Amino acid sequence: MRRAKRRGGGTEAPPSGTGDGAGTPGKPETSGTPGAPVRNPWRVLSAVSLGTVLLVVNISTLNIALPVVVRHFDASASAAGWLLLAFMLTQTSLLVVFGRMADVFGRRGTYLCGLAAFTVASLLAGFAPNVETLIALRVLQGVGGAVLLANGTAVIAWAFGPARLSQGLGVYLGVLGAAPLLGPSIGGYLAGSAGWQWVFWFNVPLGALALGWAFLSLPRMPRGAREPIDVLGAVLLTGWLGALVIALSEAGSRGWNGPATIAGAVVCALLFPLFVIRQRRIRHPLVDLALFGDRGFTVGSLAALFNTLARFGTLLLLALFLQAISGMTPAQAGLAVLPGPLAGMVAAPVGGFLGRRVAPRTLAVAGSLITSAGLAMMLPLLSGHTPYWLVALCLALVSIGSGVFTTGNTAAILATVPTERLGIVNGLRMSLVNVGNVLSAALCLALAASALARDDRHLLYQGAAAGLSRDSIGDLVAGYQRAFTLLLVASLICTFASLSNRLVRVRDGGKAGNGPEEKAPRGKSCAAEKGAP
Repeated sequence: MRRAKRRGGGTEAPPSGTGDGAGTPGKPETSGTPGAPVRNPWRVLSAVSLGTVLLVVNISTLNIALPVVVRHFDASASAAGWLLLAFMLTQTSLLVVFGRMADVFGRRGTYLCGLAAFTVASLLAGFAPNVETLIALRVLQGVGGAVLLANGTAVIAWAFGPARLSQGLGVYLGVLGAAPLLGPSIGGYLAGSAGWQWVFWFNVPLGALALGWAFLSLPRMPRGAREPIDVLGAVLLTGWLGALVIALSEAGSRGWNGPATIAGAVVCALLFPLFVIRQRRIRHPLVDLALFGDRGFTVGSLAALFNTLARFGTLLLLALFLQAISGMTPAQAGLAVLPGPLAGMVAAPVGGFLGRRVAPRTLAVAGSLITSAGLAMMLPLLSGHTPYWLVALCLALVSIGSGVFTTGNTAAILATVPTERLGIVNGLRMSLVNVGNVLSAALCLALAASALARDDRHLLYQGAAAGLSRDSIGDLVAGYQRAFTLLLVASLICTFASLSNRLVRVRDGGKAGNGPEEKAPRGKSCAAEKGAP
């Protein structure tokens, strides 16, 4: 390794193509050349992938294991919902904040702190004496998750550099596509065999391994521009989104006209316009609202939001439905939902291959139509007597459509973005996807529970159909049908938005994307178009 020369008491970053693999962990951070690749970026990729896979697996394990946890604590319907929502809301609200903090304080140290926080929270969660403590620790997990999610892609982009970015991100996205296959089966097995605590303790040895490998593999990275962090904007974002989630959660447990539901809706209605005003006036906003001045970006982002709402809600509701109505154990339900993640993992690269021959916006329309077809087929099948293979087929269609849509829609959005704006646009896109996840969980759980009598609503989360009368089981099935109807409507809105975007692009004669009908405009980064997650 060639030694870095000292200048003015500082340390110069090694030139591109030199250095000790991933870099020296203890080496001081310098301004360096932004985007300069390290000698062994694959080692950096392995460290980031391990931490992010841990995060993705954690999300899907609790979806399956939730009934076991709820039964252990005899949690109310409201508390049961917050076991999921606390993590998701925290992660979504802090995603942009930690992306900015990493620029100021250093990406390597921020990433390591986030991974450590997630691992410690997972350890403590298994010792939680009550459901309130467990919810608080889920918030801490969400803080760690926000750090990992906000910085993983940026670390990989820096390590590989523009010339090799598509290689690194292609492998990274492939790994993340496979990660959801592990969560349901692991969560179901651990909850049914080892106890609910191991749903969280499972993260600890893997988290320690990921932390150690990241410490050894992640080099010091150049810090970004020291732009001020919009703390007030972050508070307003958390406030209006949290108030909306509280309103939806309380609607599912105490009714749509309950005082907490109304109060949450009022607070959301007050804080949301304040957040928008704040973002318009501040010099360095959390969300660059000027991006929404582009119709293609706005409609594409709206379509992505509704597609995420439909996809995430389908997996969550089916995991509960198969246990509550079909009578499956957590382990059986975990295996039963695998066709969804498996189909999605295959569909994404297939969509990328088709994108070479089909315009991205056309691909997005086709994918959304497939998702809508899967949901429409699933609605009449929601009963305890439906053959499993039919449910699996519908779930696979939903995931295939979502995978194809995401590939086409993301390519269409990023293809028209100047390279220097790619990070901002992709960060906003990720935030909207996470908002879609939060809203999907809150809306679906509220609608499914609302069909039951108030005293029986907690049984939705316990997967305990045995505790319900025949009439109540019928009501619960009706609740699931309401929720899936909402998901179908969301998917149809996504289809309409995607079709509108496609027709307007054809009418205006615009050229965007990399398909035969749409060519990438000049001045854009090909690697960025293909590689951005």
